[in-house]
Parts: sequence; structure tokens; C-alpha cells
Amino acid sequence: MKKVLILTYYWPPSGGPGVQRWLKFVKYLPQLGYEPIVITVDPAKATYPITDESLLKEVPEGLTVIRTSTREPYGLYKKLSGRKQVPYSGFTNEVSGGFFSKISRFIRGNLFVPDARIGWNSFAIKKAAEVIKNQKIEVFITTSPPHSTQLAGLELKKMFPEIRWIADLRDPWTDIFYYNKMLHLPYIKKRDQEFEKNVLRNADSVITVSDFISRIFSEKPGSDCKGKVHVITNGYDPDDFLKTDVKRDPEFFTLAYVGTISDEYLLSGLVNACEKAREKLGNKFRVMFTGNISSRWKEPLENKLGNSVFFSGHVDHHEAVKRMQMADMLLLVIPEIEHNEGIITGKLFEYLAASRPVLGIGPLNGDAARVLEKTAAGKMFSYNDHKNISAFILQYALKEKEWLPDQDQINKFSRKAQTEKLVQLMESNRK
Repeated sequence: MKKVLILTYYWPPSGGPGVQRWLKFVKYLPQLGYEPIVITVDPAKATYPITDESLLKEVPEGLTVIRTSTREPYGLYKKLSGRKQVPYSGFTNEVSGGFFSKISRFIRGNLFVPDARIGWNSFAIKKAAEVIKNQKIEVFITTSPPHSTQLAGLELKKMFPEIRWIADLRDPWTDIFYYNKMLHLPYIKKRDQEFEKNVLRNADSVITVSDFISRIFSEKPGSDCKGKVHVITNGYDPDDFLKTDVKRDPEFFTLAYVGTISDEYLLSGLVNACEKAREKLGNKFRVMFTGNISSRWKEPLENKLGNSVFFSGHVDHHEAVKRMQMADMLLLVIPEIEHNEGIITGKLFEYLAASRPVLGIGPLNGDAARVLEKTAAGKMFSYNDHKNISAFILQYALKEKEWLPDQDQINKFSRKAQTEKLVQLMESNRK
């Protein structure tokens, strides 16, 4: 069996879509002729914005997972700030804060380039070099964010030029929506841009999760990577949807959202649409949010919907899947940020697997809208289109419209199908 080495900072017990992506790849790679070896960070030393202990049970038995140490500034950050939560990439949950937030972003943007998890690189590179020397590695893969992991890949490619390197970039790098809020000094920004271009130039192949992000990298001046950027989206694992014991309540029509809602999510149209739907359906209409939600939107939802709206915090992945299947309709919201056309949230594919109509709110010309159209699983509406949003809800709540998805198209987004694409890419690059 051929061997592939994977470097990923985020790994169980870390949570989030980046973890799901590679957890599922390593599940299906052995079925397709590849033995994965994972190098990640020791969770005792790591700083994860989200944890999900339940994902540890999904790590395949027998998988080689090598954990290393790291050096990071987030412990000091939490002590100085008095906050328990580790900030997200780019301190995106801090950008509207005061003086301390600005200082934090300035330090993060200028002392830790490309990001504050670069302290893992020396440990990851050392261990990866040992594995490559002692194992017959066919290809190594670096996945980001954190994009500093790609610099580890760049160094390994210099050390082992004969080994193929695939760079998996799940988000834009210097084009990410919060980049200009990081208060970079001009020469630091230029340095970071050169890091990005060097990764794109030297990787044998580049993977992204959407067509729009693929174009961002392919068309970047000086990257010289046209023709080697490939799209492998996130997906769903059918096995996750076989393990749940789901009981839907026929007395209610439930619209459900699973995931985070931050300030950048524009929900004003949704709030008005749900108010209209409630006027028509009465107490039979429920809206349920699972995950952290900004007070910017929680308060107006409570004011408009009263006892028809319910909130619960973050739950593990198994429970999240169960709640998707308990709903009558699933809500997908794309944040209103720069380059949001390229955002295809991981939850979209799990929504497809949950077999419920999907109400999308976001850019009508985005990649997520095209997935909904292609699969006939739902429809995307603009942020303030409250009339058509409420009409969409009522069509299904009043059984005026039958949901007829294209299952053949949905099947193309299974995790195994996406892993097959990865294997095809690895095979096409074999020397």
C-alpha cells in the first residue's frame, strides 16, 4: 500500500470543518490504496478555538498519528485579556474590540507571520523529515489554515524535492476577508505575500474547497500555478447519518440552523421573514439555533419570534447531525464579507445528507448557490429578500411544494467520492 504523509494542525480533539475534512479523507484513503500517516500537534500544547472530544472516537483504528510539541502565544493572550476563549484565525472575533484588540491584532499581524501558530513548524518539520526518511512516502500533504503549515511544506519540499507535495488551502491567504484589519506594516505584508506565492509556485498541486477560491490562487500575479489548482470540496459521510435515532415532531414545522452566527451574518431579512411565517403558522412554527450566536442577532430574533425561537450552544458532531435530521427545513447563511462568493460551508453538504429542504441566504452568484441549484436541494436568497424567504418557508410548511432533490448529484459530494478525487490527483502526479 502506498503511503501519504499529512501535516495538519487541527485534529481531534479539535473541532470544526477542517478537522472533519481530513478525518474523513484518512478514513477512506486505505480503501483506495493509500496508507495515511498524520502529523499533528499535542492537544496538551495546542490552542483550539473549538473542541469536540467525540471526534476522537472517529479516528480510524490503526491509523498512525504522531503528535508533536509547539510554541504559541495564545496562553499569554488569555492571561492578559482575561478571556478563556482562544481567538479564531486573525482574531476575527476581536476585530470590533477596543485598544487591547488593536494591540493584539498588531502583534499577531507583525510578529507572527503568516499566523501565530507558526511555532509548530519546527517541531512538525523535524518529525516529518524523520518519517519521510524512514518510510516510503509517496506524497506529503499540508492543510491550512493555519497557513503557517504551508511554510512547513515549503521547507520539506526543499529538503526532499523528489517527494510530491500537495498544498490544501481551505481558505484564502492574503485575500481573506479580515486580512486588512491585521494592521500589517507594509514590509510585513509584502513578506507574507511572498510566502504565499512561494507556496503556490513550489507545491506540485494545490487543492481548494471552492471554484471561487481556486480562481483567487490561480490568477494571483507571480504565483505561476495555473493548471495545478484543483477543487475538492468538503462533503458528507453517509455513515454519520446512519447512527442517529431521529424522532421528528409532526406537530411543528421546524426551521433549524446548526453552527456559529457571528456579527458578519446578516439576518435582518430572515428575522422579518420568520415573523411573517409565524403570523401564518402560529405556534406550529419553530426556529432552532444550535451553536454560538451573536447578541446582535439573538436579541432581535427573541423580540420578533418570542417563544417560537430556541437557542442552544455548541454540541458535538453526532448531536449536530441528529438535530439536522430532526428539522423540517435547514437554514444556511453565508456571512456578508469580502469574497463570500467562494464560501461553501461544510454544513451545506451535511444538510444535503440530512435530506431536508435548504433555505440559503447569501450571494446569489456564489459557489454555495450553485451547489443548491445543481442538487435541487434548496434555493439561495439575497440577505434582505424577506418576502421570498417567507414564501419559501410557507410553501413547504403548508405542503404546497414537494421537495425533489437530485440524489445522483448529491452522491457526488460524499466523502468517499471526494477522497477518490484526491487519489486521482495523487496518482496523476506520480513520477
